[in-house]
Amino acid sequence: MRPRTILVVDDDPDIRRITALSLERIGGFRVSLAASAEGALELAKRAPPDLLLLDVSMPGTDGPAMLAALRADPDTERVPVVFLTAMSSDDQIARLFALGVADVISKPFDLVALPARIRDIFCRAELHGVGR
Repeated sequence: MRPRTILVVDDDPDIRRITALSLERIGGFRVSLAASAEGALELAKRAPPDLLLLDVSMPGTDGPAMLAALRADPDTERVPVVFLTAMSSDDQIARLFALGVADVISKPFDLVALPARIRDIFCRAELHGVGR
């Protein structure tokens, strides 16, 4: 069985780097990285990942706008999306969940626990018939 691929989209290079290290070394996932929504959309269209970890607040196209673009494309409409955010209020988190994402992970997050959380998201998505 091939390792699942996760596309990490964040404008902060340190977040991309440490998230990739966690997911690859601890979780055994394959990781692709993008610094912007535009670059991520191109990557996701070319080779749809098994899951997207998507920063909410980025310059240019933000996470919610990228989510809308993913859902509008038949090649990426079923890819589970997890938002990464510095937002912390319950109302803000609820608004993000209302967009139809698989989960919302608040920054800073536990790098050791992240792979297990991602595995749990995959399990829930499979139970609900979401994903590729």
